[in-house]
Amino acid sequence: MRRRTAAGCGRALPFTAAAGLVLGLALFAHQLLLILAAVVIGPLPALQTALYLSRRDTPQAVQAGPEPSAEVQAETAQDTPAPPTGDIEAYLVPLEGDDAHPEGAGAVIEKNYPQGSGEKYISCGPGSIKNNTSVSNAEVAAEIANPPSFAVAWNSPDPQILIMHTHATEDYRLSAGLWYRPGDGSRTTDRNYNMCAVGRVMADTLNAAGLNTLHDETLNDYPSYTGSYANSRAVVQQYLSQYPSIKIVLDVHRDAIETENGSRMAPVCTINGRQAAQVMIICGCDNGTTVSLPNYRLNLRFAAAWETAMESLYPGFTRPVLFSYRFYNQDLTPGSLLIEIGGHGNNLNEALYAGQLAAEGLIEALK
Repeated sequence: MRRRTAAGCGRALPFTAAAGLVLGLALFAHQLLLILAAVVIGPLPALQTALYLSRRDTPQAVQAGPEPSAEVQAETAQDTPAPPTGDIEAYLVPLEGDDAHPEGAGAVIEKNYPQGSGEKYISCGPGSIKNNTSVSNAEVAAEIANPPSFAVAWNSPDPQILIMHTHATEDYRLSAGLWYRPGDGSRTTDRNYNMCAVGRVMADTLNAAGLNTLHDETLNDYPSYTGSYANSRAVVQQYLSQYPSIKIVLDVHRDAIETENGSRMAPVCTINGRQAAQVMIICGCDNGTTVSLPNYRLNLRFAAAWETAMESLYPGFTRPVLFSYRFYNQDLTPGSLLIEIGGHGNNLNEALYAGQLAAEGLIEALK
């Protein structure tokens, strides 16, 4: 039977082989094009975002958020189920013990930064605002007495909040003890350990509460730190163009506070028996020349509402809101703010917990 079958197909065999060769070459060429595209597009954060935003509305896309780019899928386990909301333990990572303490390690100093008082500070419920502008304290106090200028839609199929990271590669220490490794630059492209990890906790918490939240994990500060804000601005504009329903844009960072001798400060507090990093909102102000934020008062209202809610729920959790002549792309929506989740002296678990608490404060502020 075999011999007959082979003989009967003798004439078709060269054609089949040729067709297989052509198909193989076509597949190889397609793969080569994909690789070349990745090389060209890889360093361009805005183009990366455009690619996965364009894919998000395909039938295979997940309604709850944008489909991760191929780069994200390769570097992180994006296809694993999200941890149960409210269970911060599911997000936490193992920390190095003192047995891993290296020679020449730097020191970390924990400190709780209190609410401010004095001529530069304005009361904001149980919190406060540090006024580093020429706007009078009376004007600031009058403005923050108003509610935010926007309202979010709860349980909406349309995105209401965008979380992103201008400096996504900022990270935290991974030591349980108060030390950090010599030469540690406090940055990594691994999204499981940088600001993206904190953003995921925040987005999961908000989504579970009925606030449709998108989380962008573009590394806007990589491979070059220069131009980070131009990159993140382009990313945010793409989201706002595709999803005009977005009311709030949160640029999630971490601070970096050091002493003169190189010790790193860790802003900390204890909430419900667990140590968390303290957080600080930064709200920009228009100065009429170099900083153009004509609607800064609307962002200030939002900052005050969020600060009040977080400090009411979790006393000691927030540092005073910094109201200063900063731009930070806060002209894009009246709900655009930058928030510092701890600093490079905090360990990652303190920051992850702080991200959850900050999101819970935002939920309360928007009710």
